[in-house]
Amino acid sequence: MKKAHFLWVDDEIDLLKPYILFLEEKGYSVDCANNGNDALEMCRLSPYDLIFMDEHMPGLTGLETLSALHTFRPDIPVVMITKSEDEGIMNKAIGKKIADYLIKPVKPNQILITIKKLLDQKEIISETATVDYRGEFNKLSEDIGRADSATEWTAIYKKIVFWEMEFARSQHPMQEFVMRQKEEAGKAFGKFIKRHYEAWINGNDPSRPLMSPQLLEQQVFPLIDRGEKVFLILIDNFRLDQWLAIKDVATEHFLYTEQEYFSILPTATQYARNSLFAGMLPNRIAADMPQYWVEESEETGKNLHEADLLAALLSRLGRKGSFSYTKINLHQEGERFATGFSGRELCDLTVGVFNFIDMLSHARTESKMLRELASDEAAYRSLTRSWFLHSSLPSLLSKIAGKGGTVVLTTDHGTIKVKHPQKVTADKQTNANLRYKAGKNLAYDPKKVFSVTHPESIGLPSPNVSTRYIFAVDNDFFAYPNNFNHFASYYENTFQHGGISMEEMIVPLITLHPKQ
Repeated sequence: MKKAHFLWVDDEIDLLKPYILFLEEKGYSVDCANNGNDALEMCRLSPYDLIFMDEHMPGLTGLETLSALHTFRPDIPVVMITKSEDEGIMNKAIGKKIADYLIKPVKPNQILITIKKLLDQKEIISETATVDYRGEFNKLSEDIGRADSATEWTAIYKKIVFWEMEFARSQHPMQEFVMRQKEEAGKAFGKFIKRHYEAWINGNDPSRPLMSPQLLEQQVFPLIDRGEKVFLILIDNFRLDQWLAIKDVATEHFLYTEQEYFSILPTATQYARNSLFAGMLPNRIAADMPQYWVEESEETGKNLHEADLLAALLSRLGRKGSFSYTKINLHQEGERFATGFSGRELCDLTVGVFNFIDMLSHARTESKMLRELASDEAAYRSLTRSWFLHSSLPSLLSKIAGKGGTVVLTTDHGTIKVKHPQKVTADKQTNANLRYKAGKNLAYDPKKVFSVTHPESIGLPSPNVSTRYIFAVDNDFFAYPNNFNHFASYYENTFQHGGISMEEMIVPLITLHPKQ
């Protein structure tokens, strides 16, 4: 391993020999300069890993030297070590992107920890994470083997996401072990849902988690009842790991509470989001408000009545407050929404539905370029973060915080990267979704799916007497026998939703209150 090479710039460099000897004993190589001009010349000739610099020197000051250095070597981290406690100098140094600021006299170990923080942090974090995960591995496997409640599965999923993201930062070889454990968990989670889902839907399980139909009544309306102006931001197709990827930006102006809830099946917009806004299960929507429900076989849009469903829910519960609903598909729509928002008062409930991530996942299936850009889970998170940073949402959140509003940030369902095709045969009236099928004449391997022969038992409508639903489990997807290999190859490693997986069902629910 190449030893790090430092430059120390100080007009009293001879007095710093003990520090230099200390660093050399630790295996570092240190060059010295007693003025800014010499330091700049040395930087042109040698690729230093780190520079220590005094501020008060004859000729060029430390800050002036730093400015000159940034014109040709802006990548070298510079640590200012100086006697100056002047706050103005500190602010100027920070403004010039100084790596650290130490006030003399400093102890050798203070310098050592600064070096480790700047140069060795990734390696140390990686080594520590490896040791921690090895210690966690067996316990997590045991937890997966015995988990039998929504609370336990939520905790398992959060741990897996944590380790997945921890190792993805450095392309760590332990990623492979996390992925295997994730697959193990995915299979066990599918069996858990098969055992408990019907009881959850019918209210026969006291340990039932918060689900789509209860979300508004249990998590949003109580905030309004406390006198808060609530802004519900729903990002379609938004997973827990994607929330963690944008968390630092989204919470800049807020104190926040993190929860999770379970999406209903199918984990598809037509069912999960309509159920969320209606506050009822899909079969009740179809029966009680047929004008707002569109069957699978119909060609028209399936989510054109969300505002109507929300209005009906508010009326049914006797809620008289004001509300507004906006769906945002394009960047310009988001910009207009954020701009228009700043000039008006908050409603009791303002709803904004952002569809970009759902559009991205569908476009990725069709576009080779997008498949390259979002080739794996880490790249998909990165693309989500990039979209969020350049969307209207950061500006909108800032304005909401400025008006003292409360934000509930959530989604209707998540998504999963599918890998394993499962053969299914169906008639032409069957829906096209790869993660669930609803139809009359379905043929499939019952061991590989969650099959529901009586849709009403899980709160789903039955367009025909013989309609049944089947759901893909973990990372499986459905493919027809005709042209099976081509179909399977085309859709393998695409992001899909509608079935049973932790990624699709256990989704983020974040409440944000402004810091002031």
